[in-house]
Parts: sequence; structure tokens; C-alpha cells
Amino acid sequence: MSSRWGVPLLGAALLGAVPWIGDETMMQFGIYLLLVAALAQAWNILGGFTGYASFGNSTFYGLGVYGTAIAMAQFDLPFWVGLVLGAILAMLCALLIGLPILRLRGPYFAIATLGLNAALSALVANLDIAGRNIGLILPLTRHDVLFYEGLLALLLAATLAVAWISSSRFGMGLIAIREDEDAAAVMGVDTTLYKIAALVLSSLFSALAGGIYAYYVTFIDPASAFDPKLNVQMVIMAVFGGPGTVLGPVVGAFILYSIYQALASSISTAAALFYGVVIILAVIFMPKGLVDLGWGLRRMGPRYLLETVRQYRL
Repeated sequence: MSSRWGVPLLGAALLGAVPWIGDETMMQFGIYLLLVAALAQAWNILGGFTGYASFGNSTFYGLGVYGTAIAMAQFDLPFWVGLVLGAILAMLCALLIGLPILRLRGPYFAIATLGLNAALSALVANLDIAGRNIGLILPLTRHDVLFYEGLLALLLAATLAVAWISSSRFGMGLIAIREDEDAAAVMGVDTTLYKIAALVLSSLFSALAGGIYAYYVTFIDPASAFDPKLNVQMVIMAVFGGPGTVLGPVVGAFILYSIYQALASSISTAAALFYGVVIILAVIFMPKGLVDLGWGLRRMGPRYLLETVRQYRL
């Protein structure tokens, strides 16, 4: 086995041991940490590999939340059935909206996905079956180990999917789209099919994360399920760690969320400003993410920072 997988495997083993060695506070921290890491990795499939800056992953997350919640609260279906239904609902939505919005590029695509999130939030807020603005209450459970292990399994599955993408023909097609979509089409890449496949796969992992978290918190409403700030977190964490890499979004999520929680527990104002500062520093010193920064510093030393600033004319 390649030595480069030693650290990730050790990290996975340590995360798997948390339910047996950690207390309740650590479990609660770990559940949300795994949630945002899985969401950042899901965003990475579309945003990192194709370069389409999506603000619609919170839409798929919200559909996963409500698909699971409606199945359990309104139809008394088991959790796992609701989880699958929520994932199917999100993938169908991604498939239906993929054709029109993936024709847009740059800021137009970002605005369209942001508008989709607002539209679905308003729609759900007016549906009786979704509890309107009041929300839904799911059956109460305190089996935190179930949620922790479910999110850990989801994060591992998403990371393995990204690892496969990074070394597959499909992944090469996505990267070609990111670098020059018109040239990729000329070379024979079915850009529409590749982009829709990436969007559907991204929606799957986002919806599963939403379904698991919905059962964990037991109460959901449109504002929390379709929260655009969650999508901003996904983007910042993935970009900070390294978009289009296998472990970058996970590393970015672990670092940023841990620092944010440390600041929030002591200085709430500093925590609120934290993500803004991160964006500024990331754009200036590591536009390709923390993973690329580490590789550049090992290869070139401090000169890498100067070359980055010069290359991107910052």
C-alpha cells in the first residue's frame, strides 16, 4: 500500500474511535464536523473539478432534509426509507434543473443556483405536507453514535468517490471542462452529460448529509434546511483546502470548523469575521488551496508565495 495513504487511514481510524473514547460534547462537535466535511466534499465534485461555483448544494441538502422529515413525520416510514427518498428527490431535482442552468457560466450560474435555493425554500414554506413555515418534528432519538457513524461513512464514501473521479476518464473530462469547456467539447467530451453527472452525484451526497442531520436535530424548518450560509461554508472550506483535490476539502473543513468553534466559544464577534478573513488570505496566498500551498512550499520554499502573487497579479 502506498505510504501516501498512511495518514488518511490513520485519521479515519481515529475518527472511527471517537464514539468509544470521546464524551458527549466531543460527539456533538464531531457530528457537525463530519457534516460540513461531507458537504464540502460533495461541493468539490462539481465546483472543484468542473469549476462551476455552485450555490445550489444547500438546495439538495434541504431536499434531503425534507424528504427524510416528510417520510418520517407524515407517513411514519423508517429513517432509512426516508433517507433514500430524500436522496432520490434531490437527484431528480438535479437532473431536471441541470440542463437549463448548466448552460450558464461564471457568475450567471452562481446567481441561478442561489435563486433556485430561495425559490425552493419559499415553495416548501407554503406546502401543508412540509409543515409550512412552522416546520416538522421528527421522532426523538438520542442515539448519537448512529448519526456520527452514518456521517463518517458518508464522508468516507464521498472521499472514495472523489478519489475515483480524480483518476478516471470521467474526472479528466471534468477537469478539461474546468480548464476550457469549448476546447473540451471540440476534443469529444460530452460536456453536458459530464456536468449533469457531476451535479447529480454532488446532489446525492448533499441530500444524504441533510437526511442524517434532520433526524439528528429532530426539528426542521425552511430557514434552517435551505440556509444559504451553509453553502458558503461548503465553498470556503473546499477552496481553502484545495478544490479539485481528494483530501483538500476534508482538511479545509476540519481546520476551519475547529478554529471557528474555538473562536465562537470565546469571542463571538471574531468568529463572525473569521470566514471573511479566510477568504482574503486564501485568495492572496493560496488561490489553489492549502494542499497546493503545502506542495509549493516543500518544492520552492517561501519563494512559492511570491510566485503565486506574481502569477495571479494580486
